[in-house]
Amino acid sequence: MSERLTTKREAADAVRAALRRTGLRWADVAAHLGTPPVWTTAALLGQHPVPAEHARRAGQLLGLGEDVVEALQLQPHRGPDPAVASDPTVYRFHEALSVYGPALKELIHEEFGDGIMSAINFRVDVARRPDPDGDRVVVTFDGKFLDYRW
Repeated sequence: MSERLTTKREAADAVRAALRRTGLRWADVAAHLGTPPVWTTAALLGQHPVPAEHARRAGQLLGLGEDVVEALQLQPHRGPDPAVASDPTVYRFHEALSVYGPALKELIHEEFGDGIMSAINFRVDVARRPDPDGDRVVVTFDGKFLDYRW
């Protein structure tokens, strides 16, 4: 009889529960692992395979079971989850790219030529910027330019 494996989604739920239980923040986990906060959050939510040593250290910090540590290391099935896509915060990113995506594409092509911004060789950061009208969310996408080659 084989034992059931923990899924990446279940592992993500266990990580979220551990964060609530411990009072740690995503930034604390990232600092402990020595990894960027956005990558760390995405990885522990199931969007990246977590290297074994990082998974082990995250498991120790958060008090996760060995089954969760193993699940964190699995290759993910990436892509939109319809439930996540309907979340208001995530939807605003879809909305912003629907409005500004064509302009960004034009500006990238004008500046770099025919090609794309990589989402694989990629960094992303989130920061808060104080503003008299209410704090601003600053999201930086930093992707390598990949030119189309014929």
